[in-house]
Amino acid sequence: MKILDWYILKKYFVTFLFFLLALTVIAVIIDISEKTTDFSKSKLPAYKIFTDYYLGFIPRIDAMLFPLFVFLSVIFFTSVMASRSEIIAILGNGISYPRFLRPFFIGGIILSAFLWWVNQSILPKANAKYAAFSAKYIDDIYRHQSFLNNYYFRLDSFSYAGIRYYDTISKAGNSFFVQTFKNNQLVYNLRAQNIAWDTATNKWKLSEVIERSIDGINENVTRKPDLQMSYNFKPPDLQRDEYMKDKLPTKELNEFIKLEKLRGSEIVNTLMLEKSTRDAGPPAVLILTMIGAVIASKKTRGGSGVHLFAGIVISILYILVGRFASVFAMKGNFDPVLAAWIPNMIFAVIAYILYVRAPK
Repeated sequence: MKILDWYILKKYFVTFLFFLLALTVIAVIIDISEKTTDFSKSKLPAYKIFTDYYLGFIPRIDAMLFPLFVFLSVIFFTSVMASRSEIIAILGNGISYPRFLRPFFIGGIILSAFLWWVNQSILPKANAKYAAFSAKYIDDIYRHQSFLNNYYFRLDSFSYAGIRYYDTISKAGNSFFVQTFKNNQLVYNLRAQNIAWDTATNKWKLSEVIERSIDGINENVTRKPDLQMSYNFKPPDLQRDEYMKDKLPTKELNEFIKLEKLRGSEIVNTLMLEKSTRDAGPPAVLILTMIGAVIASKKTRGGSGVHLFAGIVISILYILVGRFASVFAMKGNFDPVLAAWIPNMIFAVIAYILYVRAPK
């Protein structure tokens, strides 16, 4: 590490922290203006809103926009260096262009590693705090609806289950059934009048149970007043929680994805997209860092304004590409892993083209 590396890295991190703090404050102010009515209805003191909501909201929004914060900060301080002819002086003293870009690469790697760590460990906890507050005080659909009607799902490759009515608060329901098929033939059927979660045994307690085992033309019927069963679903799996994927740590998210694949769930693509997004975000930091450095290192007549305008345009394009790919992954048959990585692929190519064509 030479003096040049430390000089650029210092500007890199200081400018990034400034952009991070400034844009976070702006995001919080906008959010407060939108949710003032909800906060007033909650009748919570300001410090409680901050600890229960904004300590979850701030990491959530910062992690989401982290690559763009980095990109704009790189554009800004590199453009200032170019306008002061610092880059011309650096290259004119025998420093090669790849050598000039090395501290940008190092800084991008450091912030990429930091974002990866946040995505894997810190962000799920922040999302859980944000989701709990939103579900209780902001999202009306969760505030007033605590039950499911005619809910059907898959237990494994051969078994299906359904509940006519289930209360997510009492963790109890009625008209529960399980059906198991083999070679497209029904081989097992269970029906229970009531189902409830037993917190003492962590099992489902069934009442007024009728079990049917079918073998060809033979059928064995068993009636039981009570029965405890261990199924591969628990009360949280029966809650309509759009934040579930955000709250799960990566290890638990991977296990949840396996279970939902086994069930043939419709939300598998959404879960896969969340997992892939956590992995695709950090490389985006490095890619956008290099794009910003290459664009802003060229001295232009318009100065920093031209570079910042170009940066904003590229940021908008990056967001649009990511959003389009995400929508096709969740609503269509587009591969969610590819959807998460497409913006990185496209902008990695753009970064390479800009680097090749940059005046050195």
